[in-house]
Amino acid sequence: MEWRIVTRLPRTALKNPAPASKQKLPPLKESDIQKQIKEFLQWHGWFVFKNHQSLGSYLGIADLYALRAGRSVWIEVKTPTGSQSADQKQFEADVVTHGGEYYVARSVEDVTFLGRR
Repeated sequence: MEWRIVTRLPRTALKNPAPASKQKLPPLKESDIQKQIKEFLQWHGWFVFKNHQSLGSYLGIADLYALRAGRSVWIEVKTPTGSQSADQKQFEADVVTHGGEYYVARSVEDVTFLGRR
């Protein structure tokens, strides 16, 4: 008596997958970018916290606030295709009018200059 082992694989398993360099990664969400920026700045000695828009808070308040050695920075995080709302633009104008620093960051690379001592 002869035995044969037969397995059935889905047809997709038989196809060669694209090499890792050609695989398309899903786009980063704004929350992912915020987390990367927050961790990068904390690693470089900044005190950073995320602002949550809630009832009674300033409309358009930036996503992140960072403080180090008396320097305070407001950071609005956007995806590569995101844009500021009218309230966010007004908040930026208010911060700049009062001598503060405000940046729109679309990736952690946009704030690497803050990591320099």
